[in-house]
Amino acid sequence: MVGRLSSMIIDRLPGRARRAARSPEVAQLARNAVRVHEIARHYLHAVAPTPSIGGALRAYPRYLRERRRYAEISGEALDRYEDNPQLLDWSPTSPFDPHYTYQDAWAARAVAALAPERHVDVGSRVSFATGLSAFVPVTFIDLRPLEVTLAGLECREGSLLDLPFGDGAVASLSCLHVAEHVGLGRYGDPLDPMGTRRAAGELARVLAPDGQLLFGLPVGRPRTNFNAHRVHDPREVVELFAGLTLASFAAVDDSGRFHPEARPGDLVGADWGCGLYRFTRA
Repeated sequence: MVGRLSSMIIDRLPGRARRAARSPEVAQLARNAVRVHEIARHYLHAVAPTPSIGGALRAYPRYLRERRRYAEISGEALDRYEDNPQLLDWSPTSPFDPHYTYQDAWAARAVAALAPERHVDVGSRVSFATGLSAFVPVTFIDLRPLEVTLAGLECREGSLLDLPFGDGAVASLSCLHVAEHVGLGRYGDPLDPMGTRRAAGELARVLAPDGQLLFGLPVGRPRTNFNAHRVHDPREVVELFAGLTLASFAAVDDSGRFHPEARPGDLVGADWGCGLYRFTRA
């Protein structure tokens, strides 16, 4: 990523400056400058998301014009104390997160096709578990207890590294965009560099014979983006589940396109892909 950004900067320079900038020394200086800039951006974004701030500031003039116009045409005396400015929702299309949108749809369809008596989800999105509970009883396990009361939904506190089930006890199981966080401390869990591997082993332990495990996480260029998540090589994820069979694989690529039938190797080298693995136990 740093190399691509520094190359883009150099390519925009005029001819003579561009040739000089391609010397190894200057190119290294450019890479270092980009790296420092990206580090500063990441740390600043954690407390003040700069794209959102910039977009909101640009939207304020429109908000103020429309507020004034609405007061004119409605005759209502708007009270600024009651105002609640929403500045980032004016977009040409409905925004969505490709990873979470496609993985939830993919997993829900797989559970519906299996039609289990009960499904167990470990730490996935709350909206996924609650929606799924409309057509199959769901046990939702999370490190942080979910205080939701719904028919068909059982919420239990538990750790992905110590699931409250015996060996081979769960016939239908999911864990979506969760294992990449384990061991990074983000959610109050102990630090553990082997967190994803240990989570995979625990999921495999509880999966029943003829059972189905739906597993999703970020894949591509391997790295740890502390303390947000890890990104794993999509082929190595399969190796984490020794004893299970990869029955099918779906993917979301860097451009946000969904591929319902793919191979783990298709996302090797991706920057921010999503691998969706359906494992079974014979």
